Amino acid sequence: MKNLDIQRQLSRAILSALQAGKVCLLYGPRRVGKTYLLDKIRQELGSGEAIKLLSGEDRITQQNLSSCIIEQLRLFVGNCSLMIIDEAQKVPMIGLNLKLLVDHIPGLKIIASGSASFELAGSVGEPLTGRKKTFYLYPISAAEEIETFDLQFHQSLLEQRLITGSYPELYSINSEPDRHAYLHELVDSYLFKDILELENIRNARKLVDLLTLLAFQVGNEVSVSELGNQLELHKNTVSRYLDLLEKAFVIRNIRGFSRNLRKEVTKTSRYYFYDNGIRNAIINNFNPLKRRNDTGMLWENYLVSERIKKQAYSRRRTNNYFWRTYDQKEIDWVEEREGRLFGYEFKYTDKKINAPGQWLKSYDNASFEVINRQNYLGFVV
Repeated sequence: MKNLDIQRQLSRAILSALQAGKVCLLYGPRRVGKTYLLDKIRQELGSGEAIKLLSGEDRITQQNLSSCIIEQLRLFVGNCSLMIIDEAQKVPMIGLNLKLLVDHIPGLKIIASGSASFELAGSVGEPLTGRKKTFYLYPISAAEEIETFDLQFHQSLLEQRLITGSYPELYSINSEPDRHAYLHELVDSYLFKDILELENIRNARKLVDLLTLLAFQVGNEVSVSELGNQLELHKNTVSRYLDLLEKAFVIRNIRGFSRNLRKEVTKTSRYYFYDNGIRNAIINNFNPLKRRNDTGMLWENYLVSERIKKQAYSRRRTNNYFWRTYDQKEIDWVEEREGRLFGYEFKYTDKKINAPGQWLKSYDNASFEVINRQNYLGFVV
């Protein structure tokens, strides 16, 4: 396995977005390289900026950046022109203090990162209205892999990506057992850390049980009531857990699309994992594809996670759905953008699939495409 400096696409976007009077907010799961990315940005700017790189876990940083006293904030900033705050969610009242900084210190640019989107977003959302630009960092994308290494390298490791995922540290781990151990540690030590710390949920066992149920239903509609029955939890508690897991960048909720037909399914959700390796670690199955019966699920989850990365890094605003009717006509992935509908069906093999006639008949501006191993690069890169 290669151990190289992986080029992150978000670096260019954040550098171009830096602006006095604005805060660049960087969200993402733990261990996807936010701290590394911030340090790379600092290095790239070099001596052209007076930069202060801070950690929200540092006690002195917490004391100064939670003061709400303009003069104290001004003294702490000193002569720096760019302030970078990692783990910003650890600083009390960070949103209000960031607002005071950009409002009262001319020329100051700020980048603030956090792993717990629900906490950091809740802290900064209202105070920074009109003063923030938001970015999301995910595990390594196919595009980043190709840019850093090459297309052949990416394609040679496609099956491995379907099984162990794309967390950055995996690129420097050479043995398969060590990669599996890393993913188990990630699940055990980091996956629920923000939720347990910030939401006062004392036992992660139910969260693991819930994710295990979701892992076996990737690409299928999920009933909250049924999940509650299986977990012996009230459906409202299940809904809360699902919401927290989504805000902590573990899963992604996709709703059903409907506009014209009464028979379209709209009230259920499908859940996908942000990374295949996390999904497989939760069910403790790292078997190769030839020994699995869930290859279709892995392929669909991989394409969805890569598409989400592509949308985020290209700053493309898209509404994502699935489409299904009660008489079992369905499309795995639907995007609504620029006034048009784009339907995609995911197949690991190159078997020919025709578009559902009802889809094309009901929506004049709709298209349909099958995404398989032969043409997936255009979908994810």
